[in-house]
Amino acid sequence: MSQRITRAIVVGASSGIGAQLTLKLAAQGATVAALARRADALDALAQQGGGRVAPYPHDVTDFDAAPALFDRVVADLGGLDLLLYVAGVMPDVAESEYSFPKDRQMIEVNLLGAVAWINLAGAHFEAQRSGVICGVSSVAGDRGRRGNPVYTASKAGLTAYLEAMRNRLSRYGVSVVTVKPGPVETPMTEGLSLPFMIPADRAADEILAHIQRGSVSGYVPWIWRPIMMIIRNIPSFLFRRTNI
Repeated sequence: MSQRITRAIVVGASSGIGAQLTLKLAAQGATVAALARRADALDALAQQGGGRVAPYPHDVTDFDAAPALFDRVVADLGGLDLLLYVAGVMPDVAESEYSFPKDRQMIEVNLLGAVAWINLAGAHFEAQRSGVICGVSSVAGDRGRRGNPVYTASKAGLTAYLEAMRNRLSRYGVSVVTVKPGPVETPMTEGLSLPFMIPADRAADEILAHIQRGSVSGYVPWIWRPIMMIIRNIPSFLFRRTNI
């Protein structure tokens, strides 16, 4: 099912995949509300957006501010067709590091921020009887990985939450899309050498293709689907000896 998007919110729009999604949606004729913490980056993005990108500085961990800002943005846009949640953090975590401040940041940004914004969009779209929600999860959430336990947990939680919201909202004509990128060239992965890494521009194209097709979920790029099928089926006693 093709989705007609004319008014969109991108949460986590200041750089990487979020910035590319914002500009591509604007180039397709949508009016886009771009949300992120860095006002200067949002202003620069708006200048590239051909008059179709409106900046809204916002910290996704300010959960209490989300409802009023959501209502304001929807009023400014004159309605809403799509909410994209792209915000995410992945601080460096050493092998024997157990840092609650880092763990809390990942849970708050990657999962709780998504819940705050997607709940609002879900209620709006349910009443509207239409709309699209897309959450950017990760291949990292498909298994519990020793390198960064809470990052994987935050993405696994996001994947399960999106599935539950899909099951809740599909009866009302609302699409909920889960995308799971592998490594993407963004500020979060700068300096890392990771397999099958793709540019943010390509990741954004593939995410938008999933939305336009009305996909339920998809890996970005597609090669991760067979890879993760294998990884998900490695027995636990073997998986714990790896550093995948």
